[in-house]
Amino acid sequence: MFLPKYPDNPTPPPAHTHAPITTDPVPVRRSLPSVSIDKNTVAVVLVGGVVLTALLAAVAVTAISVAVAAVVLRSLLRDHNRR
Repeated sequence: MFLPKYPDNPTPPPAHTHAPITTDPVPVRRSLPSVSIDKNTVAVVLVGGVVLTALLAAVAVTAISVAVAAVVLRSLLRDHNRR
């Protein structure tokens, strides 16, 4: 009842046939355009990295301080409700 139904043809024909090898010359590879890196580019990248690192550190410190404040408030409210 749950056996799979297989198609009648045993194997389908190959979808890709190999092209014959020609004796054409090998195409020339194009070189990428040169990128100039100067002092201003390095300075901008370094300043951007420092700014992003500082922002990430600020977010981490804020998250830790909010978590500590939440724990302190929770403990204060728990003690207040017990009285």
